[in-house]
Amino acid sequence: MKIIAFGASPSKNSINKKLATYAASLFKNGEIEVLDLNAYQMPLFSVDIEEQIGQHPLAQKFLDKIATADVLVVSMAENNGNYSVAFKNVFDWCTRINAKVFQEKPMLLMATSTGAKAGANVLGIAKDAFPYYGGNIKATFLLPSFDANFDIKNGKITNPEFDNQLKEIVINFQI
Repeated sequence: MKIIAFGASPSKNSINKKLATYAASLFKNGEIEVLDLNAYQMPLFSVDIEEQIGQHPLAQKFLDKIATADVLVVSMAENNGNYSVAFKNVFDWCTRINAKVFQEKPMLLMATSTGAKAGANVLGIAKDAFPYYGGNIKATFLLPSFDANFDIKNGKITNPEFDNQLKEIVINFQI
């Protein structure tokens, strides 16, 4: 089973990428590939730029990666209550090639932040929107107060309640 995981943030130290990587590791017998949004930097999407250059090859590359997955593990970064600009830009370029960006792949959709709300706003937006773009969301998970509940050095959730909740989600994940 191939798992594609990514944090929807351009930060080189993305806490959402760390959470997605940990969650992906919980799947039994999974081959994990963790994507870095920085590998998909494109000009800010506009129809004018698209008219000049056409479909961006990095958008196709991102879609090709998604196509290889059996499962998607995505953790959304929240910037001012919404998607990060980096994620939204990749997403916008991709929709011009294939509106079903997530290609009906079973998805574990998550969010975390350093605050107590854990990115609940962006998770809600993504949960409502992604099904229109081929997101087959099987489960969601929020990890509040990342710094207090995640051990960066060991790459895992330290709060037993949240850790058990995520492990239960993965055990019951239906492909």
